Amino acid sequence: MASTRDWFETVAEAQRRAKRRLPKGVYLALVAGAEAGVTMDDNVAAFAELGFRPHVADLPAARELATTVMGQEVSFPVLISPTGVQAVDPDGEVAVARAAAGAGTAMGLSSFASKPVEEVAAANDKLFFQTYWVGDRDAILARAERARTAGAKGLIVTLDWVFDSRRDWGSPFIPDKLDLKAMARYAPQVALKPAYLLQWLKHGKLPDLGVPNLVAPGEQVPTFFGAYGQWMSTPLPTWQDLAWLREQWGGPFMLKGITHPDDARRAVDIGATAISVSNHGGNNLDSTPATIRLLPAVADAVGNQIEILLDGGIRRGSDVVKALALGARAVMIGRAYLWGMAAGGEKGVANVLAILRSGIDETLLGLGRTSIHELSPDDLVVPEGFTRAVQK
Repeated sequence: MASTRDWFETVAEAQRRAKRRLPKGVYLALVAGAEAGVTMDDNVAAFAELGFRPHVADLPAARELATTVMGQEVSFPVLISPTGVQAVDPDGEVAVARAAAGAGTAMGLSSFASKPVEEVAAANDKLFFQTYWVGDRDAILARAERARTAGAKGLIVTLDWVFDSRRDWGSPFIPDKLDLKAMARYAPQVALKPAYLLQWLKHGKLPDLGVPNLVAPGEQVPTFFGAYGQWMSTPLPTWQDLAWLREQWGGPFMLKGITHPDDARRAVDIGATAISVSNHGGNNLDSTPATIRLLPAVADAVGNQIEILLDGGIRRGSDVVKALALGARAVMIGRAYLWGMAAGGEKGVANVLAILRSGIDETLLGLGRTSIHELSPDDLVVPEGFTRAVQK
């Protein structure tokens, strides 16, 4: 079905609409990618190298898409990946949470999010709170306990970040706060996108670049770059630190950013519930291979000892199926839902989730599978040399 004014048929169309609607700097912040963008591009391109082995008769009349992730039942294997401060839509992460709840799936909420965890948890009880290793142990644990009190069902610790923000095409200007100087600099961009500004004015506010989940309720909310500076100055976590936090948290616990089989084994050793094979959407160490290339070696290393998710490059339901066939339990999406929100707010996020759900179902039909749990590498044509991981 062709796209209409209020509905888009692909994630690619959502991206085109986001580019038309958002000020250039905001759009480029969503696209991002480190240095030459090699990893960012490979995250997407690698999926096209994988083929399917379809069947044409005796196909299943119904297909099962539901699964569980960190103890939460989800209606299909696509979760919302935590992303930082969103200047895309006035309702921000709360709109995303509502869309995810409507689709019957879980959401990861960033500790650098623009909305308080209490508001987001009220919109979706299938919530996982994400944290970076920012501050001392007491501060990190207090942040996690605040999320637990709000209703978070699991904790995600993101590890894939080396503080490299250089981009060959130029990084967009992102102000520390929207003061007069920043607004004057952004004015020419915003003037070209009046609908974007009007939407914010209708809500009686401008984008908030604060990160309320990094402090206790009632404390002064730090700016994004203030929080980023604290993160940069915090000593990097050790495996002992991560084991301590896993023990203190006591509930479902995910390590996000695993790409090496050795790290996957260490995650098992400290008792993590899940890992996400992720390279931060290509915003980490450029020239790291696409996550889908690294997934098979990680899956071989840890098997069924831990839940494996994949994050990076998902643009269609068939991509999800490929990830599941190579060993993932589910996937997490970032840019795809942000483009959907830019294109249509909460309805745009729901639109993206519906596209992915339909694509998964259609691909299962073509493969002759009655359930996502039946998928295996035998459903794929994997070219020689596709994987890049060191086997150990």
